[in-house]
Amino acid sequence: MPAKISAQSAEAPERSPLPAGRNLLFLREEELRLAQDLLFFGYRDFTAGADEILAELGMGRAHHRVLHFVGRRPGITVGDLLGILAITKQSLGRVLQPMVEDGYVTQTPGRSDRRQRLLTLTEKGAALERRLFERQRETIMRAYREAGPVAVEGFRRVMRGLMGEQATAAFELLEGPAAEPGTSR
Repeated sequence: MPAKISAQSAEAPERSPLPAGRNLLFLREEELRLAQDLLFFGYRDFTAGADEILAELGMGRAHHRVLHFVGRRPGITVGDLLGILAITKQSLGRVLQPMVEDGYVTQTPGRSDRRQRLLTLTEKGAALERRLFERQRETIMRAYREAGPVAVEGFRRVMRGLMGEQATAAFELLEGPAAEPGTSR
């Protein structure tokens, strides 16, 4: 049986220190299990619409992740994409090669290092990525509108808090300024 987190033993993350005497009931096991349930069900419903579109094309969530991140970073290297996805080169190859063959993604050699492979969405790939985004955008917009800006900022803080060191580095790579395609960061 998992140990219960008590108010006396709970520690707040360094990023958001709690004022002295703050009520820590939200750290009880029942509340943490509720958060876990919300993450599971929220993710399931968030991905459902995109999953339908992908299934029609014989694709899955791994394809969606490639479309998303290559679309967010045109000219991304295979190495950077591997770091973001935290998968092996072999696993990426199983997903990426058919996407290249089917005309969703292009691979070109790097400018400064010809061994690098730069990935960019084709028009067909960009159209599919846009379709998937629009399907999920509605879900996010509805939730954001209902929750309001303070809750949205809290959500972002919680999601960042859930990320480990590797995910944080990948997120910063993705959100930071784009490097010149074909150059190392």
